[in-house]
Amino acid sequence: MTRDADDPRDLVLTRLIPVPRRALWRAWTEPDLLKQWFAPKPYTTPVAELDVRPGGASLIVMRSPEGQDMPHPGVYLEVVPDARLVVTDAYRSAWVPSDKPFLTVILTFADEAGGTRYTARARHWTLEDRRTHEAMGFEAGWGQCADQLTALVKTLG
Repeated sequence: MTRDADDPRDLVLTRLIPVPRRALWRAWTEPDLLKQWFAPKPYTTPVAELDVRPGGASLIVMRSPEGQDMPHPGVYLEVVPDARLVVTDAYRSAWVPSDKPFLTVILTFADEAGGTRYTARARHWTLEDRRTHEAMGFEAGWGQCADQLTALVKTLG
């Protein structure tokens, strides 16, 4: 995990994953696959509603082991199949603003060394939001999810 030198509000995770870009894309855009890896275990992801197109809504619900649901609504800003996916919580649906935007997630999938360079960038609205996300466990949580994602995509063939 790193912070982006160009924008101190960013937190970045990058991994070289030994699968084609298509497998990672599927795991981010197919609800049944996303539910299998998105939340750091023992949390689960019981809901994944994904309208993967610019302006399409996204609703992902993470559930704690105690049963507390944490909904994450958002809207897709950019969709480039197998290459780039951008989603933000600045909107709840369509172009209805959220009460408090927190971040925009920029995912890129690039061919490298026979696999895919997977980069997940969490771009926060403020430095305080970035610090809050760090304190919530960004590095451990997103790292664990990347491990879970890697294990899943290796099974997709």
